[in-house]
Amino acid sequence: MRHTISVLVENKFGVLTRVAGLFSGRGFNIDSLNVAPTEDPTVSRMTIVTRGNDDTVDQIVKQLEKLVDSIKVHDFREGEYVDRELVLVKVGVDPQSRAEVMQITEIFRGKIIDVQPKSLTIEISGDEGKVAKFIELMTSFGILELTRTGTVALPRS
Repeated sequence: MRHTISVLVENKFGVLTRVAGLFSGRGFNIDSLNVAPTEDPTVSRMTIVTRGNDDTVDQIVKQLEKLVDSIKVHDFREGEYVDRELVLVKVGVDPQSRAEVMQITEIFRGKIIDVQPKSLTIEISGDEGKVAKFIELMTSFGILELTRTGTVALPRS
C-alpha cells in the first residue's frame, strides 16, 4: 500500500542524510522524496512517499518522530489532504502527430514549454492518477525524456 508522509524538519546540514539513512537502514524503500524550505527559512518540509503495510508505516513514523531535527511528522493515512506532482515530458512529434499531442496536453490542462522541430516539452501537474494517465497517452507518441518532482502534499484543514 502506498503512503504519503510529511515531515517538518530543521533546515540544517545532514538532515536529509539522516532521514534517508533511517529508511535504508531498516530496509524501507522511498518511492519519491521532495524537500524544500517552507514559509519559515529555518524549516524544511520533506514529503516522502513509501510503500508498506500499516505496521511498517507506523514504525517509519515513530522513527521519524525520534529524529533530533524532526519538528512534526504528519502521516496522511488519516484525514484529508491535497497532493500534486510536476512532470516535464519531452515527446517526439512529426507534422501529423503534433496537433494531437497539443490537443491532449490542452485536455489535461498541461503547458507546452518548449517547441522543437521534432519534439515538444510539456509541463503537467496533478495527482498521481492524472499524471499516470497523461504519461500513458504520451507513450504512444514516443517519450524522449521525462523527469518528475515527486509528490508534494498538505493537509486540508
